[in-house]
Amino acid sequence: MQNFVFHIPTKVIFGRGTVSSIGPETAAWGSRCLLVHGRASSRRSGLLDRVSASLSDAGVEVFEHGGVRSNPVLSHVREGITLARQHRVEVIVAVGGGSVIDEAKAISAGSLVEHDVWKFFTGRRSIRKTLPLTTVLTLAAAGSEMNSGMVITNEETREKFGTGNQLLYPRTSILDPELTFTVPPDYTAYGAVDAVAHVLEFYMTSRDPDTPVQDRIMEGLIENAMEACDRCLADPCDYGGRAALMWTATLALNGLTAAGLGRVGFPMHMIEHSLSALYDVPHGAGLSAIIPGWLTWHSRRAPARVAGLCRRLFPFPDMERCSERELAARAITILRNWFGRINSPASLQELDIPAADIPKIARNAMALARVWRLGEYTPGIIEEILALCR
Repeated sequence: MQNFVFHIPTKVIFGRGTVSSIGPETAAWGSRCLLVHGRASSRRSGLLDRVSASLSDAGVEVFEHGGVRSNPVLSHVREGITLARQHRVEVIVAVGGGSVIDEAKAISAGSLVEHDVWKFFTGRRSIRKTLPLTTVLTLAAAGSEMNSGMVITNEETREKFGTGNQLLYPRTSILDPELTFTVPPDYTAYGAVDAVAHVLEFYMTSRDPDTPVQDRIMEGLIENAMEACDRCLADPCDYGGRAALMWTATLALNGLTAAGLGRVGFPMHMIEHSLSALYDVPHGAGLSAIIPGWLTWHSRRAPARVAGLCRRLFPFPDMERCSERELAARAITILRNWFGRINSPASLQELDIPAADIPKIARNAMALARVWRLGEYTPGIIEEILALCR
């Protein structure tokens, strides 16, 4: 296990009936807020009114910035920055899933600088201060409610980049599983896939062979994500299932899983971001199309880690008679079949992305590979992986 620092400044308030806490939690950071939210669901469900009422009761003046889309775009971030400056807001409140929270983070950082916010994502500028951020989570998926990362798509350059900074942690996040009862089946599945992918990235790219504590945590989170997703799809109002999926997705990318692993990477996310940027596919759907192909490519070079996942999560009689490559193949098949069972695409074909586009996707991915310092991923290797995702 490698040396590490584990520090999460986010206060989490978890459980039924916790939405009313957003007012006093936000008032502790300022009296004028920008309320960032999505297109329709939070207003249609009445959640936005509940949040606004709590904020007003706590003495917080509210200015709205709605219309955040899945795969949030830079132009809308810039509009939010303009509003934040115009109304001299002191705190940002995000009501939604990872897309809404990520845009809120970008606004919190971008509204305090003179340069364009996109420079943070390209690595040309560093974040040195942010407006405080509080959140009300409505989708179990990205983990943005308890981490220091954000992802935005530049629709002009067709680049989807992510960046992180300790100052981007939300100050308080409200996690009420009942708010996810109305999440449709497809986005419930995509959220679970996103959580699984976050854990798989760390599990597979760690180069330290002796991390038993983290391994057991990560294996348990993958198992919980799959089982909880199945429960939620069978009964959307299963509180236990929704609670398990919500907390699993939060823990999958809040720094706990990566602690002690040393240098890790996000190659599957790096490739998927190009799918979202070029084709605007839902992030989780793009990930489930990439995961089997990337795992196949990885297992051809180093099957032991994928085989270990099979031994822990998918045991079967006479397992020890199988080679590591056979065990790895079995794990990949089981994951691919699970994607099929929850109706999340398991190939590029299921996303209607033609094979002829593979070189274009690889070229697009290279920009993020450079920013994320994934130097081993050349255009040729990315094309090889994408060919395995067909």
